[in-house]
This record gives sequence, C-alpha cells and structure tokens, in this order.
Amino acid sequence: MTALLAFLFIQAIDSIPPRSAPRSIAIDERLAADAGLKVGDRIFVSAAPGGAGDTVIIAAITRGRADPSEVARSEYRVRMHLDQLQTLTGYADRVDRFAIGTRSEPATDSALRAINSVAFGFRAHRSRDIAVETSRTFVVVSRFHRAIGVITIVASAIFLLCIMLLKVDERRRDIAALRLLGISNRSIIRGVMIEAALVSSLGSAMGVGLGWVASLIINWHYRGVYRTPLAFAVITPSIVGLAVALSLVLGLGAGLLAGRRLVRQPPLDLLTGRHERRRAVTATA
Repeated sequence: MTALLAFLFIQAIDSIPPRSAPRSIAIDERLAADAGLKVGDRIFVSAAPGGAGDTVIIAAITRGRADPSEVARSEYRVRMHLDQLQTLTGYADRVDRFAIGTRSEPATDSALRAINSVAFGFRAHRSRDIAVETSRTFVVVSRFHRAIGVITIVASAIFLLCIMLLKVDERRRDIAALRLLGISNRSIIRGVMIEAALVSSLGSAMGVGLGWVASLIINWHYRGVYRTPLAFAVITPSIVGLAVALSLVLGLGAGLLAGRRLVRQPPLDLLTGRHERRRAVTATA
C-alpha cells in the first residue's frame, strides 16, 4: 500500500509539464547602447508592438561589420534561432535569402550551377559579386578623391616651382661667383635639383604625416557618428608611393627649370644686376 501511494505521488509530480527556459538571442551593440541593454537581460520580442511574442534572454552582443552599404542605415540587428524567427514572423518555411558556405572555388561554381538549374523564383550569386555591386558607388568616390589628390600635388608642384625660382634668384650673386670661378653650368643645375629634391622629400614626409593624423581624426569622428568599424580614410602604401613619386618628379622638374633659367644669364649680368634692369626696361616698354 505504501509503495502504491509513493508511485501515485511520483506520477502526480511527473505529470506537471516542465516550464521551458527562455530562448536566447544576440543583439548588435548599437541597440544595446541605445536601449541600455546588457548580456543576461530579459526582453519581450514580438512582430508588432503590443502583439503576441516571447520572452527571451540576451546571450550576446555583436558588433557590426565594416560594410559600406550599411553605413548610412539606422537599422538594429537581432539574431535569433531559425524556428523562433519563423514563429515570430509567421513566415513558416519561406525565406527571402539565405547563404551557403563552400570550401573551395570549384565547389562554389558547382553549387551555383546546381541551384540556378533547379531553383524557381530566385537566383544564386557569389557574396563577392554582391559586395562589388553594392560598393560600386564607393569605388567612384575613391577615384574622385584620387583625382583631387593628383590635382593638389600638381598645384603644389607649381607652387614649388615659384619658390625655387625665388630662392635661386636671391642667390644669383653666389651662383655668378661660382660660374666666374669655373664651376660648370651642369654642376650648378645639379646642385639646384638636389636642393629641390630635398625640399620635395621634406614636403612629402610632412604631407604623409599630416594625412595620417587627419585620417585618424576622420575615422575617430565618423566611427563614433555611425558606430561602425569601417575605415572612412585610409593611407595605403600605393597612395603614399604615388604622392612621393609625383612630388619628387615635379620637384626635380621645378629645380631643373629654375637652374636652367638662371644659368642662361651671363654671370656678369647676374653679379651686377643688369638682368633686372633689362627686365624692368622691357616691362616698361
């Protein structure tokens, strides 16, 4: 009799349906920061405000990807279990899009052919191709910025030419004395070009340093505004190489023009300043 009562008591306890633990979800850091949520908090999710839903636990906080196509979007992202999402949205087994991971390029090609040959109503694409299509606008902007940079370097080269002409003209007496001592025109031009190369190298180093500091400030500001790890300004080795090469070539060209302009004048005219009087008379006439 005692055993029977114990058996009935155990059966009564087992007949009580156990309560299922709340499901877990993952939210992005933007939602966590704006709503003041943290890992372990319980929240209620539903497809519409005030509608039927479920209580879930925040199990993780994720960080957004550095995707240019998602920078200007103000959407929040929540990751849920597939069956939970289907129940919440009422989509059942319908999907808008899904991703399939492959181990090699031939496997990717085979999967594309197989899916596109039997699928109806949608097509499969490589994720790389989709990323290129969505980032095409940013490629155009990048080329536009590169063109602006080249124009800026050319303008700075013209400014460098003017500086070299002024500096060389200020030292006309020294150069005239060197020419009277027997120093060849080639040596004088070479010295002017070396000076121009040094000025160009120093200016390039200062420009690279200023650009690096500016990129840090730009990335710090806009990453805070858009809350994304995307790099908005990048100083790449190719950009630095292009800038330095253009600066050196244009600087050497400016030094060559300044030196040749000066050695064409007779040394006595440079020493006595006759070339300036001739220039003034010509300008007056």
